[in-house]
Amino acid sequence: MTDTFKALERAAGDSRFPLAGILDAIHFNADGLIPAIAQQHDSGEVLMMAWMNREALEETLRTGRVCYWSRSRGKLWRKGESSGQQQHLKGAALDCDGDTLLLQVDQTGPACHSGRRSCFYVALEGDEARIASEPLIDPDTLYGKG
Repeated sequence: MTDTFKALERAAGDSRFPLAGILDAIHFNADGLIPAIAQQHDSGEVLMMAWMNREALEETLRTGRVCYWSRSRGKLWRKGESSGQQQHLKGAALDCDGDTLLLQVDQTGPACHSGRRSCFYVALEGDEARIASEPLIDPDTLYGKG
């Protein structure tokens, strides 16, 4: 944990700090990434987890449209650029160690590439895995395949 986040532990509620210093103190991993959990702002539903680098985080904070780092493509990924299913930022918070982001978003349609609202649809129950939800949109329709 950085000294910055250690100092924040004792900060009074509603204290304010310059954003640049907080961004400098974020604990990005060896690849320059931080996990970002997207949660629907009004329902609390956890939609997905993806990765952000500093550039993606800064763009998200600046524009209000959520941008991630795509590890498979090796480039910035503005959520919904292929599917049209965008995320608009309603709030962002770092955890106490500065190594995980929680994004409060307004999700348009499904968040998951499978066409489901949430990426967390495989429920692990006892000795079984159960598919807990149906796709809202067929993935081939969502991404224009077929």
